[in-house]
Amino acid sequence: MIAPKRKKAKEFWDMNLAELREATKEFDQEFIADTFKPLTPEMRARWEKARRKRGRPRMGKGAKVISVSVEKDLLARSDALARKLGIRRAALIARGLRQVLAEEAKA
Repeated sequence: MIAPKRKKAKEFWDMNLAELREATKEFDQEFIADTFKPLTPEMRARWEKARRKRGRPRMGKGAKVISVSVEKDLLARSDALARKLGIRRAALIARGLRQVLAEEAKA
C-alpha cells in the first residue's frame, strides 16, 4: 500500500513565533507519555521496518562471511570473469560451488 504524499512541514528556523508555539504546543504538557496508545498492527510494522538494521538484502537463509585463500592468478581471472558477466565475486564463487555440488550429487 502506497501512503499518500504529505505536505513538507515548514522548518523550525523559518517559522515565526506564533507558528513555533503552535508546532511545539504538545510538548508544553506534563506527562505527555500518558497520551500514548499501543501501536496498531500497521504502526508496529512501520516501527519494525524503521528499526531494522540496514544492509544487503537477505538471500536464501542468509549469508555467512568466510575467509578463503585463493591463488592470486586464479582470483584475478575470476574477478575478470565476474566483471565480464556483470556479477559480484561472491556471486561467481556461489555459482561455481552450486555447480560442483550438483555434479557431485549426480555421481
